[in-house]
Amino acid sequence: MIYLIELWESVREFIATGGGVLYFVALALFLMWILMIEKFWFLSAVYPKVKRDVIAKWDAREDTTSWYAHRIRDTWISEATEILDSRMLTIKTLVAMCPLIGLLGTVTGMIAVFEIMAVQGTGNPRLMAAGISMATIPTMAGMVAALSGVFFSSRLDAKVKMAKAKLVDSLPHH
Repeated sequence: MIYLIELWESVREFIATGGGVLYFVALALFLMWILMIEKFWFLSAVYPKVKRDVIAKWDAREDTTSWYAHRIRDTWISEATEILDSRMLTIKTLVAMCPLIGLLGTVTGMIAVFEIMAVQGTGNPRLMAAGISMATIPTMAGMVAALSGVFFSSRLDAKVKMAKAKLVDSLPHH
Protein backbone atom coordinates (compact mmCIF):
# COMPACT_ATOMS: atom_id res chain seq x y z
CA MET A 1 0.00 0.00 0.00
CA ILE A 2 2.86 2.35 0.80
CA TYR A 3 4.30 1.64 -2.63
CA LEU A 4 1.05 2.80 -4.27
CA ILE A 5 1.05 5.99 -2.23
CA GLU A 6 4.66 6.69 -3.23
CA LEU A 7 3.81 5.97 -6.86
CA TRP A 8 0.85 8.36 -6.72
CA GLU A 9 3.04 11.06 -5.15
CA SER A 10 5.67 10.69 -7.88
CA VAL A 11 2.95 11.00 -10.54
CA ARG A 12 1.60 14.13 -8.85
CA GLU A 13 5.10 15.64 -8.71
CA PHE A 14 5.61 14.82 -12.40
CA ILE A 15 2.33 16.51 -13.32
CA ALA A 16 3.16 19.51 -11.13
CA THR A 17 6.54 19.84 -12.87
CA GLY A 18 5.05 19.47 -16.36
CA GLY A 19 1.94 21.56 -15.87
CA GLY A 20 -1.77 20.97 -16.25
CA VAL A 21 -1.46 19.99 -19.91
CA LEU A 22 -0.28 16.57 -18.72
CA TYR A 23 -3.83 15.87 -17.55
CA PHE A 24 -4.95 16.18 -21.18
CA VAL A 25 -2.13 13.90 -22.35
CA ALA A 26 -3.17 11.38 -19.70
CA LEU A 27 -6.82 11.62 -20.76
CA ALA A 28 -5.95 11.08 -24.45
CA LEU A 29 -3.69 8.16 -23.49
CA PHE A 30 -6.37 6.60 -21.30
CA LEU A 31 -9.06 6.89 -24.00
CA MET A 32 -6.69 5.56 -26.66
CA TRP A 33 -5.81 2.47 -24.64
CA ILE A 34 -9.41 1.79 -23.59
CA LEU A 35 -10.46 1.87 -27.25
CA MET A 36 -7.55 -0.33 -28.34
CA ILE A 37 -8.21 -2.91 -25.63
CA GLU A 38 -11.90 -2.90 -26.54
CA LYS A 39 -11.07 -3.42 -30.24
CA PHE A 40 -8.67 -6.31 -29.46
CA TRP A 41 -11.39 -7.89 -27.32
CA PHE A 42 -13.95 -7.38 -30.09
CA LEU A 43 -11.69 -9.01 -32.69
CA SER A 44 -10.99 -12.02 -30.54
CA ALA A 45 -14.32 -12.57 -28.77
CA VAL A 46 -17.21 -10.95 -30.66
CA TYR A 47 -16.22 -10.75 -34.33
CA PRO A 48 -15.77 -14.53 -34.87
CA LYS A 49 -19.49 -14.99 -34.11
CA VAL A 50 -20.41 -12.16 -36.50
CA LYS A 51 -18.28 -13.79 -39.19
CA ARG A 52 -19.85 -17.22 -38.58
CA ASP A 53 -23.33 -15.69 -38.83
CA VAL A 54 -22.55 -14.00 -42.16
CA ILE A 55 -21.04 -17.19 -43.58
CA ALA A 56 -24.01 -19.22 -42.35
CA LYS A 57 -26.46 -16.80 -43.98
CA TRP A 58 -24.53 -16.98 -47.27
CA ASP A 59 -24.31 -20.78 -47.18
CA ALA A 60 -28.05 -20.99 -46.42
CA ARG A 61 -28.91 -19.10 -49.62
CA GLU A 62 -29.99 -21.19 -52.55
CA ASP A 63 -29.10 -18.49 -55.06
CA THR A 64 -25.44 -17.45 -54.85
CA THR A 65 -24.77 -16.72 -58.50
CA SER A 66 -27.23 -14.02 -59.55
CA TRP A 67 -26.54 -10.32 -59.63
CA TYR A 68 -28.87 -9.82 -56.65
CA ALA A 69 -27.07 -12.51 -54.66
CA HIS A 70 -23.77 -10.76 -55.27
CA ARG A 71 -25.22 -7.42 -54.12
CA ILE A 72 -26.47 -9.12 -50.93
CA ARG A 73 -23.00 -10.62 -50.41
CA ASP A 74 -21.40 -7.21 -50.93
CA THR A 75 -23.86 -5.66 -48.47
CA TRP A 76 -23.04 -8.22 -45.79
CA ILE A 77 -19.32 -7.74 -46.36
CA SER A 78 -19.79 -3.97 -46.18
CA GLU A 79 -21.73 -4.22 -42.91
CA ALA A 80 -19.04 -6.43 -41.37
CA THR A 81 -16.34 -4.06 -42.64
CA GLU A 82 -18.11 -1.12 -41.03
CA ILE A 83 -18.21 -2.97 -37.72
CA LEU A 84 -14.51 -3.85 -38.04
CA ASP A 85 -13.51 -0.27 -38.91
CA SER A 86 -15.52 1.34 -36.12
CA ARG A 87 -13.36 3.32 -33.66
CA MET A 88 -10.18 2.78 -35.70
CA LEU A 89 -10.20 6.40 -36.90
CA THR A 90 -10.71 7.58 -33.31
CA ILE A 91 -7.75 5.49 -32.14
CA LYS A 92 -5.51 6.83 -34.91
CA THR A 93 -6.65 10.38 -34.16
CA LEU A 94 -5.83 10.01 -30.47
CA VAL A 95 -2.39 8.64 -31.34
CA ALA A 96 -1.78 11.66 -33.57
CA MET A 97 -3.14 14.11 -30.98
CA CYS A 98 -0.83 13.09 -28.13
CA PRO A 99 2.29 14.86 -29.50
CA LEU A 100 0.18 17.90 -30.38
CA ILE A 101 -1.14 18.13 -26.84
CA GLY A 102 2.46 17.82 -25.64
CA LEU A 103 3.44 20.72 -27.89
CA LEU A 104 0.65 22.76 -26.35
CA GLY A 105 2.38 22.13 -23.03
CA THR A 106 5.62 23.35 -24.58
CA VAL A 107 3.99 26.59 -25.60
CA THR A 108 2.45 27.16 -22.17
CA GLY A 109 5.78 26.35 -20.50
CA MET A 110 7.63 28.79 -22.74
CA ILE A 111 5.05 31.46 -21.95
CA ALA A 112 5.83 30.89 -18.27
CA VAL A 113 9.56 31.27 -19.02
CA PHE A 114 8.96 34.53 -20.87
CA GLU A 115 6.80 35.85 -18.03
CA ILE A 116 9.58 35.06 -15.55
CA MET A 117 12.11 36.75 -17.80
CA ALA A 118 9.86 39.81 -18.11
CA VAL A 119 9.43 40.13 -14.36
CA GLN A 120 12.76 38.85 -12.99
CA GLY A 121 15.04 39.37 -15.97
CA THR A 122 17.53 36.73 -17.02
CA GLY A 123 19.40 36.80 -13.73
CA ASN A 124 17.45 34.03 -12.02
CA PRO A 125 18.28 30.75 -13.79
CA ARG A 126 16.50 28.64 -11.17
CA LEU A 127 13.12 30.16 -12.02
CA MET A 128 13.82 29.87 -15.75
CA ALA A 129 14.76 26.19 -15.33
CA ALA A 130 11.36 25.47 -13.80
CA GLY A 131 9.65 27.03 -16.80
CA ILE A 132 11.86 25.18 -19.26
CA SER A 133 11.13 21.94 -17.43
CA MET A 134 7.44 22.79 -17.67
CA ALA A 135 7.99 23.24 -21.42
CA THR A 136 9.86 20.02 -22.16
CA ILE A 137 8.08 17.48 -19.97
CA PRO A 138 4.71 17.72 -21.76
CA THR A 139 6.41 17.27 -25.13
CA MET A 140 8.18 14.17 -23.89
CA ALA A 141 4.99 12.82 -22.32
CA GLY A 142 3.02 13.40 -25.52
CA MET A 143 5.66 11.64 -27.60
CA VAL A 144 5.84 8.66 -25.23
CA ALA A 145 2.04 8.42 -25.21
CA ALA A 146 1.95 8.47 -29.01
CA LEU A 147 4.74 5.90 -29.29
CA SER A 148 2.90 3.58 -26.95
CA GLY A 149 -0.10 3.72 -29.26
CA VAL A 150 1.60 3.67 -32.66
CA PHE A 151 2.78 0.07 -32.50
CA PHE A 152 -0.44 -1.32 -31.08
CA SER A 153 -2.74 0.69 -33.33
CA SER A 154 -0.83 -0.42 -36.43
CA ARG A 155 -0.98 -4.03 -35.22
CA LEU A 156 -4.71 -3.59 -34.62
CA ASP A 157 -5.14 -2.10 -38.10
CA ALA A 158 -3.37 -5.12 -39.61
CA LYS A 159 -5.67 -7.48 -37.69
CA VAL A 160 -8.72 -5.60 -38.97
CA LYS A 161 -7.48 -5.78 -42.57
CA MET A 162 -6.77 -9.49 -42.18
CA ALA A 163 -10.25 -10.10 -40.75
CA LYS A 164 -11.81 -8.28 -43.73
CA ALA A 165 -9.80 -10.31 -46.21
CA LYS A 166 -10.66 -13.60 -44.51
CA LEU A 167 -14.36 -12.72 -44.54
CA VAL A 168 -14.28 -11.97 -48.26
CA ASP A 169 -12.44 -15.24 -48.88
CA SER A 170 -14.98 -17.15 -46.77
CA LEU A 171 -17.88 -16.07 -48.96
CA PRO A 172 -17.34 -17.77 -52.32
CA HIS A 173 -18.03 -15.59 -55.32
CA HIS A 174 -19.57 -18.04 -57.80
